[in-house]
Amino acid sequence: LVLWFPGPRSFTGEDVVELQTHGSRAVVSSVLGALAGLSDGADAGTEVGLAAMRPAERGEFTQRAFSNGQLGLTEVEGLADLLAADTAAQRRQALRQMGGATERQFWAWREVLQSCLAHTEAVIDFGDDEEDVDEGAFEALAPKVQALRDEVAAHLRDARRGEIVRDGLELTIVGPPNAGKSTLLNLLARRDAAIVADIPGTTRDVLEVRLDVGGVAVIARDTAGLRTLSTDPIEVEGMRRARAAAQGAQLVLFVVDASQPAEAEAAVLQLMTETDGEEDRGDFDYDFDIDMDMNADVVLVCNKADLARSDDEQDGDAALGPVLAALSEKGLVPVTTARVSCMTGDGVEELLVAVQGQVEEVCGNLKDKEPALLTRERHRRHAAGCLVALDSFLEAQGSMPIELAAEELRVAARELGRVVGAIDVEEVLDVLFRDFCIGK
Repeated sequence: LVLWFPGPRSFTGEDVVELQTHGSRAVVSSVLGALAGLSDGADAGTEVGLAAMRPAERGEFTQRAFSNGQLGLTEVEGLADLLAADTAAQRRQALRQMGGATERQFWAWREVLQSCLAHTEAVIDFGDDEEDVDEGAFEALAPKVQALRDEVAAHLRDARRGEIVRDGLELTIVGPPNAGKSTLLNLLARRDAAIVADIPGTTRDVLEVRLDVGGVAVIARDTAGLRTLSTDPIEVEGMRRARAAAQGAQLVLFVVDASQPAEAEAAVLQLMTETDGEEDRGDFDYDFDIDMDMNADVVLVCNKADLARSDDEQDGDAALGPVLAALSEKGLVPVTTARVSCMTGDGVEELLVAVQGQVEEVCGNLKDKEPALLTRERHRRHAAGCLVALDSFLEAQGSMPIELAAEELRVAARELGRVVGAIDVEEVLDVLFRDFCIGK
């Protein structure tokens, strides 16, 4: 099947011919060979196929679409995200950005700034003979600039929802050795992703698995068990990596053995407290240089509930009191507590539902909200730069000449222009198109 897309109403804006063939290697190879052997009908006998045709570079069709004005920079980024999307949330967010929502919003903001700049330029050029011209100009522009500033700030306060959806929510499983962390990871992954054994300390390194939890991409990490005494340098390094993984996570599952609450309390202290190395731990440096300022939501998972004393559930809650107190002392109040038995399956389904609900909570309840506007660190960096410049302009009222204040508006406009590709676009394109496959 041969399809003809005349420009400028094609994807690239150029004349495009699309050949749809059977996908076997033999058929594709034969078609490519025939194309390479084509001759120019107007000049019989002159082979032009090899000279006129070549394989496309990575992302070349999209790059031509951008060069011809068919796609904006953020729309190209949206297409890249769509091609890499693994979950429904990633797909929805990428489609919205590819459809131009981000592009339109940043251009609208930039147009407001351009209008304000035009006003200040007029004041600077023609207002020299007027009294109190600077104060009057500020009074006229301040409401518009303040409204724009508040709108940009609102998007910056989205808890990085767009980046989390795009890159994946980071979930880290921590706890004392042999508490059932690896078993829980296998339940989340619904496969045997981690080795499970009765021997404490089976997991030494960080094991990472990508999951789809309610349409949200989740990067789940199993970690080494945390305890206070060790003379094994490999285990010490594993605990250091566990702490680092917990520090960078948005959601932490703190798994404890419900029948061994004392070990759980020690694990909390090991997770959050800098040790001084005075205990007898052999010749190994046990000090960690990580500042454990965790901002993650914590779910306390009491595993092995079938082995704990079950004659009185209140006794079980009382036994966990020191664990909860230790977490609270370190500023980690669990958002929920789940009693499960990964061995028998009791409570596991309720835990999975709770984890999905917490993932949705961290990501901002995606089913009820539009996808985030800021989806990359680049967007956030320039939006933050714009906000700083707008704040400087508003703070300058009455303290600096209008000429200097106007420069803050120019800086803000430049920051927004960098997001949509109006300024400094080449470096962004070089990085972006490297990730495209051939044919896109």
